[in-house]
Amino acid sequence: MMSQYDERVERQRLKLKAEEWAKGVKSLHAHSLSSMWYDTRPQDTEGDKTVMDVEYNDGTIRRELQTGEIVILGKALKGEELIDQFTRAGT
Repeated sequence: MMSQYDERVERQRLKLKAEEWAKGVKSLHAHSLSSMWYDTRPQDTEGDKTVMDVEYNDGTIRRELQTGEIVILGKALKGEELIDQFTRAGT
């Protein structure tokens, strides 16, 4: 049987692993679509504009515009939500 101390140590270990995992890239997508599920900035792809979206494991998306400007979309998972997503990912 695990003591309360052991459970806290294990939870902290899991949290640290999840925080490291959160920095990993989930997907890359170069496109000119304004219909992405996460897109709150359709103006970025109006006309013939293209963007590069990098989705991270923490739920954020780093968008690079043709001008070089960087925009962050989404909200980073933290705490229990991050740990839950990390364990669901099976890593």
